[in-house]
Amino acid sequence: MSSVEKYLKPEVINQIKRLDLRAQFVVRGFLQGLHASPFQGFSVEFSEHRKYTAGDDPKDIDWLVFAKTDKFYVKKFEAETNITGYLVMDLSRSMGYTYRQDLSKFDYAICLAASLCYLMIHQQDPVGLITFDQRVRDSLAPRSKRAHLGNLLSHLSRLQPAGETDVAHSLIQIAAMLRHHSLVMIFSDLLVDTEPVIRALRQLRHGGHDVILFHVLDEAEVQFPFQGTVELEDPETQQRVRLDADHFRRDYLQEVEAFRETYRRACFQSGIDYVPLDTSMPFDKALLEYLLSRQARF
Repeated sequence: MSSVEKYLKPEVINQIKRLDLRAQFVVRGFLQGLHASPFQGFSVEFSEHRKYTAGDDPKDIDWLVFAKTDKFYVKKFEAETNITGYLVMDLSRSMGYTYRQDLSKFDYAICLAASLCYLMIHQQDPVGLITFDQRVRDSLAPRSKRAHLGNLLSHLSRLQPAGETDVAHSLIQIAAMLRHHSLVMIFSDLLVDTEPVIRALRQLRHGGHDVILFHVLDEAEVQFPFQGTVELEDPETQQRVRLDADHFRRDYLQEVEAFRETYRRACFQSGIDYVPLDTSMPFDKALLEYLLSRQARF
């Protein structure tokens, strides 16, 4: 069984083998909790003027036209109903880490991405894929047709985390690539310096994009379950350090909380959705809770 086949509840694993069917299973499960799409168009587009009639909102009256014609006209708008999404996947080696969970951080992110892909295509919104490590490695153009779903999920299932990463540089590249307002869904453990990443996120947001940052950490990285003398290794640099886990735990947990709080605060200030996750959380439940909270805000 491949890693991407492990990501649902144990009682479902033997029944659903393929990634596309699993994504379908998860999405159908949480669509019942959503009353409307959590991903809406960014704005409305001006269409034309028409005469004011009883029942129109007076706030829509164009007072410049009234000043010229002495007649009431309202601005007519057309809603932008579709939104283009991009799944942005961190391919760094550190994403492949797991301590005792069945899913590595990368597997967990793939599960989230597959479900969101299915959700967007289900609502006929185009979605594409961008992968990166030290730079952007690959991209699939967004499409909304059902055939594209199979192509995208197949691509996701073949991805492997390897090498070092430069999150900030890659996000700046992505900001330069995107020509239209898009929904950018980023999946990363963000185990790099925070300030360059935050600047890059702000650049992406200031480009007019709706940004969701799925911050995926391993259970052990969040809870630090180690005891006694342990040897820890950086998965990207292979540097090792020996330490007394019991004495180190308190300081470590404080650092992790500060790390997440830095992103939480910076994202809030920039209008970016920050979703902290760890691999001990059932990803379908975590995703549903996020989508419901997003829907409530819009």
